[in-house]
Amino acid sequence: MSDSSLGQVLAEWIESVRVESLPADVVRACADTVIDTVGLSLAARRTDYVAALRDAWTGEGGCTILGWPEKRDAPSAAMINGTAAHGEDFDNTFEGCPLHSGAVVVPALLAAAEAFGLTGQQVLKGLAVGTEIMCRLGLVAQKGVHTAGFHPTGVLGTMAATTGVAAARDLSPKEIMNAWGVAGSMASGLIEYLADGTWTKRMHAGWAAQNGLRAAAMARAGFTGPATVFEGRHGLLHGFAPSVEPDFSIMTGGLDETWWTARMAFKPYACGTMTQPFVDCAIRLANRVNVEDIESLICTVGEGTVHRLWEPLADKRRPLNAYAAKFATPFCVAVGFLRGDAGLAEFTEDCVRNESILGLAQRVGYEIDPEDEYPRNYTGRIRAKLRDGSVIEEYQPHLRGGSRSPMTREELLAKFTANLDYGGLGPVSAEGVARFADGLAGSDGALDLSSLELKG
Repeated sequence: MSDSSLGQVLAEWIESVRVESLPADVVRACADTVIDTVGLSLAARRTDYVAALRDAWTGEGGCTILGWPEKRDAPSAAMINGTAAHGEDFDNTFEGCPLHSGAVVVPALLAAAEAFGLTGQQVLKGLAVGTEIMCRLGLVAQKGVHTAGFHPTGVLGTMAATTGVAAARDLSPKEIMNAWGVAGSMASGLIEYLADGTWTKRMHAGWAAQNGLRAAAMARAGFTGPATVFEGRHGLLHGFAPSVEPDFSIMTGGLDETWWTARMAFKPYACGTMTQPFVDCAIRLANRVNVEDIESLICTVGEGTVHRLWEPLADKRRPLNAYAAKFATPFCVAVGFLRGDAGLAEFTEDCVRNESILGLAQRVGYEIDPEDEYPRNYTGRIRAKLRDGSVIEEYQPHLRGGSRSPMTREELLAKFTANLDYGGLGPVSAEGVARFADGLAGSDGALDLSSLELKG
């Protein structure tokens, strides 16, 4: 890296990016992210937490609330849509640091497009570079943000949304740097929701999305922020990931050559990212053994996942509510074994009180593998000890839907359609939403969300 600040190098790179030069796999990943994120916002449209935000965030404007006829100002729309998209923890993630870019960057850019008349091409550039900055920050931070008690989606997502909106609005490199400097003081997101399954994690994506809109607007108006917000001695990584010795060369190495945006993962299950390989193992085990024959199910885990997904073990075996169950691996394993899935229908208050599921969850435990690849790779291994003394194992070597086993477009559209059904929305064409997303690269006129007809 040159003598320039990290922010200057990145801002100048962002200015140089041209949509027509984006690799095809980056364009495809951005389109898939739009499809997935819109579908998830629609799935959550009738939830109590979305209703609360619709009552609380009431700024007047012309920006779409996905799945509803009313309009809001851009920050309110981004807050509501982002929270809806992340609310069921079914949104895209990243192998390298468990963060959720779609629920942050997509709502911010759709709101910006409607507020400022942006083209599809401007939105696509914002999606590509916003996601790229978030992924690279995640690779630098590794486990550090979670270890410090913060949520990477809220913290790093604020920088991603700011990047996306600033790029889409054609801010200068100096303005982009100021926007990041401002955004660093907006970034937030505690993970104390783990104590009782309350709603604050859900809002982190929406909060980050509206932060990005505000930070970019402030910088465009001349407000200044520190140029060394990323790497400074009081900067983002020092404040939110103090346990990490950051390698900032990851932020600038291979720009234009290596696009992490193309490696986003799309979840097959509506629960915490690192629980998913264990759900796969549980579903396969159910085809091999009877539940009454199981004495114990021992999961081999990475140490960095324990404080969020395994402890306190008694609470993870009997979660307080349906949302807490999504981050309780014993429950996820049990529901996968007994229901053959861990989708939206498996995380309801009825399921979380189901004594058969809870009974099996009591038999699920864990042991730490010091060689586990987390967070570089998300694996699952379950060793089933049976009452006759025999042992059966299942192993899942990676996250399905991730870079090692990507979700096909057909699978993604099937997920989208299922999400519409869950959200109680009338007939909406998954193919139509796909055409909208795929058409961003060729759209040089103001983006029109009304063509999607995504109203209840």
